[in-house]
Amino acid sequence: MRYEGNIYRPPSEARSLLIQVTIGCAHNQCTFCSMFKDKKFRVRPMEEIMEDLEDARRTYNFVQKIFLCDGDALCLSFDKLMAILNRIKELFPECERVTVYGSPQDVLRKTPEELKGIHEAGVEIIYIGAESGSDKVLENVKKGADRKEIIRSVKKIEEAGIKASVTFISGLGGKELWQEHAKESGTMISEMEPSYVGLLTLMTELKAPLTADIAKGRFLLLTAEEVVAETLLMLKNINVGKECIFRSNHASNYVSLRGTLPNDRKIMIKQLETAINNKDMLKDERFRML
Repeated sequence: MRYEGNIYRPPSEARSLLIQVTIGCAHNQCTFCSMFKDKKFRVRPMEEIMEDLEDARRTYNFVQKIFLCDGDALCLSFDKLMAILNRIKELFPECERVTVYGSPQDVLRKTPEELKGIHEAGVEIIYIGAESGSDKVLENVKKGADRKEIIRSVKKIEEAGIKASVTFISGLGGKELWQEHAKESGTMISEMEPSYVGLLTLMTELKAPLTADIAKGRFLLLTAEEVVAETLLMLKNINVGKECIFRSNHASNYVSLRGTLPNDRKIMIKQLETAINNKDMLKDERFRML
């Protein structure tokens, strides 16, 4: 197995075989993100990818899940994706699912038939970063996609039979836009109705451009209490008609939430209201991490 640079995967892919099909991220402009700033984007040669799959088969007796990295493996052409997925089926008949990161742009470039094709070939989840439902916030952080495009992309994923796991970032609007960020993120979730929502809380590393803005006072971080209030406002603005698994239990979060919308919405709202009145429930800064 060969890996180039640091490798990132969603928390739920902790036990997955990681196969690097692209190096870095094709967009790589988001101001809050430092994951791929040290890499120049490129697609790995197909022969290298196939060799890694064959090497993994020789190494591991049982592979239940495979995650295709780096930042947006979905940018590969349909033909290349299908070649990889078909080879996975041949080599790992026991594999239950293949998952990928995908940007909204990647999804929108795929036809509905292509998305259905990769689903039939084994792709069960596409992880997509929405970050915020606010166009102002999305523009500020140079997301490269607007609210309507993100909603369209998530709906397109779900319509193809693939589950969309959508990430939002608490605090991304700063003190200036926290209410808009909360409300618009809530209504976005309501409109696109993904299978999964994951909520992180903003933390930046040195290589992230936003870090300099924070240091110079151009971007004002929320306090722990303000982050909880923002999350509460977001949940109050979520009204989904189908089941959506909601998680806010990342290491960066001040309050851990686990539930299924819409059934557990009131329970999670109550948890947040309790935390606002009891600061001892908030995670200490020393224990927060990316």
